Amino acid sequence: MRKIVDKAGLLRRAADARAAGQTIVHCHGCFDIVHPGHVRYLEFARRQGDLLVVSLTGDSQVSKGDQRPYIPEELRAENLAALEAVDLVYINRHPAASQLLAELKPDVYVKGREYEKSGDPGFLAERQIVAGYGGRVLFSSGDVVFSSSRLIEALNSDPHLEGERLTMICRRHGIDRESIQSLLTGLADLQVLIVGDVILDRYVLCDATELAPEAPMMSLTQLEERVYLGGAGVVARHIAGMGAKAHLLSTAADDEQSRTVQRILNNESVQARLVPCRPHLPEKTRYLVETAKLLRVERGASHPLDSVAEQEAAAWVESVAASIDAVIFCDFGYGTITRGLLDRLQSILGGSARVITADARGPQGRLLNFKRVSLLCPTERTLRSALNDFERGLSTVAWNALDRTQARQLLITLGKKGLVVFDRQSQDANRPEWRGRLRSEYLPSLADRVVDPLGGSSALLAATTLAMAAGGNLMQAAYVGMAASTIENARLGNEPIDARSLRRWLSGRLELTKSARRPPGEAIRFDPTPRDQLISPPSEHRRIPPLAEPASQET
Repeated sequence: MRKIVDKAGLLRRAADARAAGQTIVHCHGCFDIVHPGHVRYLEFARRQGDLLVVSLTGDSQVSKGDQRPYIPEELRAENLAALEAVDLVYINRHPAASQLLAELKPDVYVKGREYEKSGDPGFLAERQIVAGYGGRVLFSSGDVVFSSSRLIEALNSDPHLEGERLTMICRRHGIDRESIQSLLTGLADLQVLIVGDVILDRYVLCDATELAPEAPMMSLTQLEERVYLGGAGVVARHIAGMGAKAHLLSTAADDEQSRTVQRILNNESVQARLVPCRPHLPEKTRYLVETAKLLRVERGASHPLDSVAEQEAAAWVESVAASIDAVIFCDFGYGTITRGLLDRLQSILGGSARVITADARGPQGRLLNFKRVSLLCPTERTLRSALNDFERGLSTVAWNALDRTQARQLLITLGKKGLVVFDRQSQDANRPEWRGRLRSEYLPSLADRVVDPLGGSSALLAATTLAMAAGGNLMQAAYVGMAASTIENARLGNEPIDARSLRRWLSGRLELTKSARRPPGEAIRFDPTPRDQLISPPSEHRRIPPLAEPASQET
């Protein structure tokens, strides 16, 4: 008889047991890693009655850290069902067992000894419900105490387990070859508006020769210089490279550098409106030895649009708005996105079903200015800085961000750890679930190596937005975005993702296969793309031609 049951099956089996005069015992928890403490707890519970029901908290409701639960809910349920003491296993979609207790009405509800003096509101509510229908709350002996959290911290990364977790996540959210292929096919019909600051990313490649004789500092010999189009510019190039039509609104200067940028965008079929209101383009120069970055020098201040330029920019957006399927805001704090322009664009673009995403970077980026967008896509550091909250858990920070902005969904990148998405229980702002506890899902990084993390977030933002506009759900879109970010991070510099390289990379992903699980011992292919497809030789890099630098250039 199958032990893992749904709600209807659970209540039916419990009713049969009660009709037969049996005593129903209930345990509830996360059970992330089943350890000896859990086993003794469950064996103790089984001795208290005839039918032991174990409910476990579903993945979206676990709030023990951005990478928890470590084991997906399906595998946690299988682990519990394998125990002889356990009769029925149920995956609970609520953060606590209160609702289930009210429906199941077990004769005995067993908790660990640590709850005997607990003032946790969730447990107190559960205890009150059990007492209300005449049940008993019993505490186990607590003779052996283990911590799943400490066990997880002590575990070395197991690629087989990581692969199994990723496969479970993909199955749960409909992420497979067919769904991803369908999304990628739909990208060619999309038109995307990108609004934000264009930045020049200059890489000075050096050789470390010796310590300088005049002071204890490193002496570098310059070997090569590369200039990449960054900021909103590379987001637009990603959009065009993946097959969609890109429309870019940004600011520039009336100089040869800006005209070169315009030509590059034109050559890649990006329809760009660069409003000339800056003395020069913002520029970030990084000094590298091999792929290690030693120093970054920024050149550029914020030059906000004036009222005339705002009106001109808004008029251009209005001329293309009817054909736009998605909008991406990229605020790096250099003045393209002013509060006035944002108000104008929200008036022009509002009232439609188009996807609107936003990200902000740097000390002058204003993430919380983006109200009622479809998706906010910041790094954890950016989000915490915006809210000035560096202490509370990520779930609380996410809830506050969505509450402040009234955004629909949130995707937070965690660097090498991957990302976490947060979704509302209802997208109807008139329902109480709109402001309820958020559903979350952790997606681990898909990369086994990172050459340069510079452009990963821009690639993720572009690909995630396209996938959402093509009809993908939040996790499908996040997976496509993570794939684009992984490809980008394996290259040096800000190079645009193209549809061919994205399809090639995805074609080798084992977790996208619907068929049987991986046989024991089979290696997981984290990155099937050949190395030479990931790191382009210098001759293949697109570069802005060397230009005469102003005399006041910073060093």
